[in-house]
Amino acid sequence: MPTKKMLAILASPRKKENLAKMLDHAMATAKKKGSEVHFVSLYDKNIAYCKGCMKCKQTGSCCIQDDIKPIEDLLKACDIVVMAAPTYFANIPAPAKNLFDRLVAVIMNDNESMIPKPLLSKKQSYLLLTSCTTPFPFDRLAGQSTGALHAMKEFFKTSGMRHLGNVTFAGTKGKSEVPVSILNKIERKIPSLN
Repeated sequence: MPTKKMLAILASPRKKENLAKMLDHAMATAKKKGSEVHFVSLYDKNIAYCKGCMKCKQTGSCCIQDDIKPIEDLLKACDIVVMAAPTYFANIPAPAKNLFDRLVAVIMNDNESMIPKPLLSKKQSYLLLTSCTTPFPFDRLAGQSTGALHAMKEFFKTSGMRHLGNVTFAGTKGKSEVPVSILNKIERKIPSLN
């Protein structure tokens, strides 16, 4: 049986902080459970803004020549995506939103009914991670972490992938370690992929 693949996407400029540690734990867990892990740090990639030209709707791939093509290929080939994006003003950072804009033709196809058709598989799944300085439960009551999770979920839901859940680390201000309870939650949500 072929080795299953995880695509781990970090949409944070802070590569050593709490959210990166959460994603590192997800990757280590996936490796322990037998999957091959591919890591993408969006802040290290050259991904131009979408021009709105819609050429991707005809070709199935963006026409801008930059770092998007390898990410397209990884997304199509993976069994699970773990996306880690911090909460910025009840939403995701610009590089994460830009990634979604550039991958639109990879995840959905327009048709005569005007209802987008998912292009990825229900056999593929996704897990969403976010962190937020707003403490629990105010991160949810004020729509902070839930706003970021909604933006990510909308993209992956439209693609046709299956949702494994969300993990939020709220109240991160002044904290340099991820609580064990959050790391355990991440472990439980990563399936054995073999």
